[in-house]
Amino acid sequence: MKLVFTIKKYRTSLILFLVFEAIAVWLWLTTGKLFFLLNFSYIGICVSLGVLLFAVGWKYAREFTQFCVGSYMLVFLGLICRENMQIEGFWFYLFYGFLGAGTLHYAIAKIFGPLLFGRGWCGFACWTAMILDLLPYKQPKTPRKKWGFVRYMMFALSLAVVLLLFLLNMADAYTMYILFVAGNIFYYVVGIVLAILLKDNRAFCKYICPITVFLKPMSYYSLLRIKCDEEKCINCGKCLKVCPMDVEVKNNSRSRKNATECILCQQCTKVCPTKALK
Repeated sequence: MKLVFTIKKYRTSLILFLVFEAIAVWLWLTTGKLFFLLNFSYIGICVSLGVLLFAVGWKYAREFTQFCVGSYMLVFLGLICRENMQIEGFWFYLFYGFLGAGTLHYAIAKIFGPLLFGRGWCGFACWTAMILDLLPYKQPKTPRKKWGFVRYMMFALSLAVVLLLFLLNMADAYTMYILFVAGNIFYYVVGIVLAILLKDNRAFCKYICPITVFLKPMSYYSLLRIKCDEEKCINCGKCLKVCPMDVEVKNNSRSRKNATECILCQQCTKVCPTKALK
């Protein structure tokens, strides 16, 4: 009985590790590149370890994973290896017909992966949110704005910029590296300014971030999601107050308000007095 309880408690951590390890081994065997084995094994270990640490009650488990994965992708893959890991890098490799880190990153973390773990990327790995989450506005202080259309404009702009570079015959690795550095500076500046003005750390995620155009539709069908045992719920509203993404957590429907915005940060589960959220 104790063994069954232990397995159930750490099941999500184990599943995530096995998924990432399967991807790592498959890419290594099919491409012959050891990099893919090491890259996805590292990310899988960090993610599964973070989920495990949360299961045992460590307060900063999510932040641990966020910095381990986010800083690795920003500093090592982006700045040192000069891979454009932003959405422009995805467009570049896609049009170039090359299986680069940017293409795989988007396919796994932001296009097909969300069918399993929703917007877990936003909560556990995003290097932009990694910095924004350090700001003091962890709980939104103002009502959510109807500015979601901006993300689609940013999405279209990123595509247009890369297409223009190809038309001008300037789409090369060096240009994409410069675009990666400039893009990250722009994201951080805009994200910090928005957070201060709206008193909301995640304002950038809600209104500006272009990758949510990929994430939102897939997240609707995610297997891993916060669920509410409505029989246990006492409608105290604590979960709604702490949710950084304004998700109607206590409603168990997939069509609940801001349903595809959940970043699996687990803040709601921490404050639920009846443990109705899991």
